[in-house]
Amino acid sequence: MKQVRWRLLDLCHGATKRLGDFGLQIVDHLVNQSLGLYVPTMRMEIHSVVQTDSLVKASLYTRGTEPRTAGSMTAMTVFFPLDTARLRLQVDEKRKSKTTPAVLLEIIKEEGLLAPYRGWFPVISSLCCSNFVYFYTFNSLKALWVKGQHSTTGKDLVLGVVAGVVNVLLTTPLWVVNTRLKLQGAKFRNEDIVPTNYKGIIDAFHQIIRDEGVLALWNGTFPSLLLVFNPAIQFMFYEGSKRKLLKKQLQLTSLDAFVIGAIAKAVATTLTYPLQTVQSILRFGRHRLNPENRTLGSLRNVLYLLQQRVRRFGIMGLYKGLEAKLLQTVLTAALMFLVYEKLTAATFTVMGLKHSRKH
Repeated sequence: MKQVRWRLLDLCHGATKRLGDFGLQIVDHLVNQSLGLYVPTMRMEIHSVVQTDSLVKASLYTRGTEPRTAGSMTAMTVFFPLDTARLRLQVDEKRKSKTTPAVLLEIIKEEGLLAPYRGWFPVISSLCCSNFVYFYTFNSLKALWVKGQHSTTGKDLVLGVVAGVVNVLLTTPLWVVNTRLKLQGAKFRNEDIVPTNYKGIIDAFHQIIRDEGVLALWNGTFPSLLLVFNPAIQFMFYEGSKRKLLKKQLQLTSLDAFVIGAIAKAVATTLTYPLQTVQSILRFGRHRLNPENRTLGSLRNVLYLLQQRVRRFGIMGLYKGLEAKLLQTVLTAALMFLVYEKLTAATFTVMGLKHSRKH
């Protein structure tokens, strides 16, 4: 961790002299976003960068979206089959909850080798749009609120929630469409699921609006809004675990940060997973059961679906597909951690910065 800190300070030093705040925005983004972790000690040092003749206090009120989007796209592509397994188990109630490899082998055997990657393009497209909307909103609100002053953790969390709400309201139609395209052609065990026949993204929008009404594009909005608080739960567990660990040692190592971050993410995912299950069911929206009052996924509707799942399959029915989700989460964090150094080096190479400190 110490080497990483010195390296970031060195990069900030070069960024301040050559590119000013823009270079520091990229550094801030790489630290706080690419790893999916929040490291306040690094951030404090980045905010106060010592130059050769003066102390430069960086006002980091915006963050770049390119590294985050590239990292998200890479991780989603590499571990896309895990997401496929998770979605199948969530939506298809009668599919037996087997291990993730067993589910994937079953899908490949029944539907073909490329079946685990069905719907990849719509999902990636939605991910890009979602990242753009989120970070554009976050950056704009932060620029208005902070106005050149130092931001705080509390402000970042509030802005993150607001940006998340805006993101949900604007991009839910994309996620509804890509969920249906991803499940099109699947061999369902549940006879109550009505199959779809969309020719593509545009045709899916057309058919949904024609057959179900325009509000059907916002199916699952309510659970999605509740899931906006997932990062806050993760941050709370991360900070709590970090404080306990720092009572026993002076600073966190890179491995400590990775492990704590992964555990915090796993806890947040586990606690909110039942809502993710309801979200997937509502977005898919092709069950004959309870066809009315499903448009926006009201609290009553969410509670009804949770109750039905528990009554039929027990409390564990709410967690079908959790194994695949946790695998995807942890492996994504590991991948981001591994590519972080190359991502940092590539970013600053393009920016024309060179390292002056050797380790």
